[in-house]
Amino acid sequence: MPATFRTTRRVQFGDTDTAGIVHFARFFCYMEEAEHELLRSLGLSVVMDWEGRRIGFPRVGASCDFLRPARFEDVLTIDVSIENVGRSSITYGFKMFKDEEAVARGQLSAVCCVVTPGQPLEAIEIPESIRARLESAGR
Repeated sequence: MPATFRTTRRVQFGDTDTAGIVHFARFFCYMEEAEHELLRSLGLSVVMDWEGRRIGFPRVGASCDFLRPARFEDVLTIDVSIENVGRSSITYGFKMFKDEEAVARGQLSAVCCVVTPGQPLEAIEIPESIRARLESAGR
């Protein structure tokens, strides 16, 4: 089973819809924020200069299942696991809880790309030094 990185996020008023519950789209933002925190903990980012090149990890897939409503002021615990590190891609799993009760679960996949202004993104193999950090977090 993959290792888990844990963070928390308080639901803000602007995260909620007219019914007073977290709007479904905000869960994708919560997943992305948690991913960023995990990467920062590893000395990485979703966009960074690496060995003279600008690289990024644009998303190629995202899904979320909503299990229970979350509301304004709730504190959500978000668990992030690295489910797979492929040749050029990474897949994360997310579980969100309020007081130990599952609220949502999701998945996000991204591909390592060279980012050159004015040029299309170019998928590349995840550099070995980055791969090592990602794999160490997935154990």
